[in-house]
Amino acid sequence: MATESSAIVIDGKSVAKQIREEIAVEIARMREATGIVPGLAVILVGDRKDSATYVRNKKKACDGVGINSFEVNLPGDTTEQEVLNSITKFNEDPSVHGILVQLPLPKHMNEEKILNAVGIEKDVDGFHPLNIGRLAMRGREPLFVPCTPKGCIELLHRYGIQIKGKKAVVIGRSNIVGMPAALLLQREDATVTIVHSRTNNPEDIIRDADIIISAVGQANMVRGSWIKPGAVIIDVGINPVEDPESPRGYRLVGDVCYEEVVKVASAVTPVPGGVGPMTIAMLLSNTLSSAKRMHNFN
Repeated sequence: MATESSAIVIDGKSVAKQIREEIAVEIARMREATGIVPGLAVILVGDRKDSATYVRNKKKACDGVGINSFEVNLPGDTTEQEVLNSITKFNEDPSVHGILVQLPLPKHMNEEKILNAVGIEKDVDGFHPLNIGRLAMRGREPLFVPCTPKGCIELLHRYGIQIKGKKAVVIGRSNIVGMPAALLLQREDATVTIVHSRTNNPEDIIRDADIIISAVGQANMVRGSWIKPGAVIIDVGINPVEDPESPRGYRLVGDVCYEEVVKVASAVTPVPGGVGPMTIAMLLSNTLSSAKRMHNFN
């Protein structure tokens, strides 16, 4: 019998730290053998505080493993052409192995056009239609897999959770997380269902799942009663909820009602400290892979 609060807490922070250490070793090995250091370029448009924080964290993570970081900060009223010019410059720069355009972009820009301008061999975010298309096709390999869903699957692997033959439910169908997460689970031989805002009786479908990846951005939406005993839950949501006792006036919670599901699930990621740190670790991993591929270094 499961006892109260019996779920294993999947510690994304410590797994990400382990991965960063592995990456740092590989980067040192590559530098000693070839003199080449992987480089990641980040383009930030506008002055959104959350975006600036993400970019700062990415730069810090690069410094920590020995990746060179390049940064372009453009004002919010920049023209689309100026952003495209920055991308072209990085596409042509051999010391840059990965290019990341921080989303969301200002409203007046065509996100699709800008993301498509990133050279596919430097698309470390994995959002290029060719990368997504290859991910969707059997017998094809994408050059890069989007970082957050890749991090979700890596957590399942590192905790020895079997995916093959299991029923998996992905909640949310965004291009960034939900859809690629479903494709990755399918590649791992899970039977995959996607639940979204138009789904009838979502809780009935979720209750049938062995593995749940939730990426909807709705605080505490998934309740303990929606979970079958022993299910594994990867919670991608990061949602601020008001909390007068917190110094910031809010605290972060996931899509999943943690206090309830921890009593039912066999394993669950906390928020914060679950998927979040894995996303940046996978970005570093993709940048290293890109540098190795460009210089035929194994």
